[in-house]
Amino acid sequence: MRTSGKMAGMRELVLLGSTGSIGTQAIDIVRRNPDRFRVVALGAGGGNVELLAAQALELRVDVVGVARSSVVQDLQLAFYAEAQKQGYATGGFKIPKIVAGPDAMTELAQWPCDVVLNGVVGSLGLAPTLAALGSGRTLALANKESLVAGGPLVRAAATRPGQIVPVDSEHSALAQCLRGGAGTEVRRLILTASGGAFRDRRRDELANVTPDDALKHPTWDMGPVVTINSATMVNKGLEVIEAHELFGVPYDAIEVMVHPQSVLHSLVEFRDGSTLAQASPPDMRLPIALALAWPDRVPEAAAAVDWREAHNWELRPLDHDTFPAVRLAKQAGAAGHCRPAIYNAANEECVAAFVAGRLPFLGIVATLEAVLAAAPDFPEPGTVDEVLAAEAWARAQAQRMIAHAAEGA
Repeated sequence: MRTSGKMAGMRELVLLGSTGSIGTQAIDIVRRNPDRFRVVALGAGGGNVELLAAQALELRVDVVGVARSSVVQDLQLAFYAEAQKQGYATGGFKIPKIVAGPDAMTELAQWPCDVVLNGVVGSLGLAPTLAALGSGRTLALANKESLVAGGPLVRAAATRPGQIVPVDSEHSALAQCLRGGAGTEVRRLILTASGGAFRDRRRDELANVTPDDALKHPTWDMGPVVTINSATMVNKGLEVIEAHELFGVPYDAIEVMVHPQSVLHSLVEFRDGSTLAQASPPDMRLPIALALAWPDRVPEAAAAVDWREAHNWELRPLDHDTFPAVRLAKQAGAAGHCRPAIYNAANEECVAAFVAGRLPFLGIVATLEAVLAAAPDFPEPGTVDEVLAAEAWARAQAQRMIAHAAEGA
């Protein structure tokens, strides 16, 4: 248990999703900047208690949370095993407080701190997002589902401008570029996309692709769901909705360009004809560090572009006929009434069916479109339960359509 006071200028952090990709990279930033950041709480799903225990003892956090109560005993044992590895003498360490269960991340999001990093995966991140905002914390948001599924709730929960700082590389880039002009001077936002595994293929070449094909992302090392979402461009559709919610720009003023090199992370076009772009080699530590320190920058957070070398960067319009997911996302976002939540939840079911061999690749977005077309007129979400109800309907409807298609095949 930490007993020392907070150093002047130091930010205290709560890291949710600490054992995932965003969380482990955030800890790397903290490790390299001990004079700027101090972690007071860690939260994780509970699938890797050994790593969580190691993180907690190294950082000497006050509290640890796990979403699965069933792993508490395993976590306690992991603390003792890790203490031996780290050379603690018997009785020389104290296990942090442990909170467990489905509300653990929400409880940690309200823990006294300066910044909450929400790296929880899926719509389970919505409740912690609302809790952090309601408690007045600055929210470093890596959980895009919070804004996609519960955008109206999140906007209402924010207590001050700039309280939400995006962690996604594209939205971090937009936030940086938007500092170059007033909101009224913005003409459009341009999100860049690597294009995923199939960026150079035509639609007729995608009928028989396999999950292994879709998982061969040319740039980023991501989990299977995000990687397949990149191949379908659903991920970019989610990011368009997120950009609209974060920056208040109309959907018809948000464009997507394919940029295979993944160096230009997004651009902002202003009404005077200027376009500002944010450029850096693909490394998530840069937007993570910026979100933790916002509006300040962390020196040496990541490597910069080497301007001593020649560079050829390509930008080309997205082929909406081959990849209709972005157009569908804009339609869902503009329609509101939980349509973005339906878009996200139905897609997760379709991706799972594709990975299991029960749905062809092109069937992912086709089923997604059919689910949206069949959706009843849900209200604009006023509570988390209303969002979850729309998601439950979407998952059930997608499952029925997938099963029906399999029977027909």
